[in-house]
Amino acid sequence: MLHSHKNYLILFLFVFASISIKSETNPYKFIDDNAQKMVKVLTNNSELFLSNREAYENKIKEIFEPMIDFRRVSASVMGKKYYLIASHEERDNFVLIFKDSLLDTYAETLAQWGDSTISTEFPNNTDIDIDVKTIEVKQILDTGSSEYPISYKLRLVKEKWKIVNIIINGVNLGLTFRNQFQALVISNEENIELTIKNWVSDAGDAGIS
Repeated sequence: MLHSHKNYLILFLFVFASISIKSETNPYKFIDDNAQKMVKVLTNNSELFLSNREAYENKIKEIFEPMIDFRRVSASVMGKKYYLIASHEERDNFVLIFKDSLLDTYAETLAQWGDSTISTEFPNNTDIDIDVKTIEVKQILDTGSSEYPISYKLRLVKEKWKIVNIIINGVNLGLTFRNQFQALVISNEENIELTIKNWVSDAGDAGIS
C-alpha cells in the first residue's frame, strides 16, 4: 500500500503512459515495447519539464491521449444509472472533461518517475486468440525503493488495443473514480450538469487509503 493518496494517482497516470500510438496484434508485446519507449522518453526529457513545461506536457499528451478508450471509461465512471439519466450532450461533455483532467494531472506529475523501470509478465503461449476482445496484461513498476503490481484491462477497439481499466497494487482505479463520481452527484442532488462542471479527477478523494 502506498503511503499517500497522491502517490496512487501518480502511479495510475504513469502506468497509463506505458502505451504509445502504435497498434500491435499482441497486447503483451504492445505494452512492453512501448513501456520501455516511455521510460526512455522520460529520461531524455526530464530537463524539458523545468525549461519548457508546456512543451513537455504537449509531448506527453500526444502519446497518452490516443491510448485510452475515454468514451468507454467515462461511461463506466458515470455508472449505468447516471449515464442513462444524462443527456447525450452531458455524456459528451463528461468525456471531454474527464479526459482533460487526467491529461493535465498526468503531465504535471509524470516527471517524478523518470528513474522507474517496468517489467511485463508474458504468458508461456504468446499466441492470441483472434476472437478475444478483452485481455489482462500484468506488469511490475519498480520505482527503485518499491515495487508495485499493475494489471491492465485492454479492449480491442477497431483493431487497436486500448486501456479500459487498471488495477494498481490491488486498487481498482475504474471503481475508485466511479465511487468519486457517485459521491459527487449525490452531493449535488443528482444534478448531472453540476456534477460534471465540478468534476476533478483525484484518486485521493475517491477513498484510497
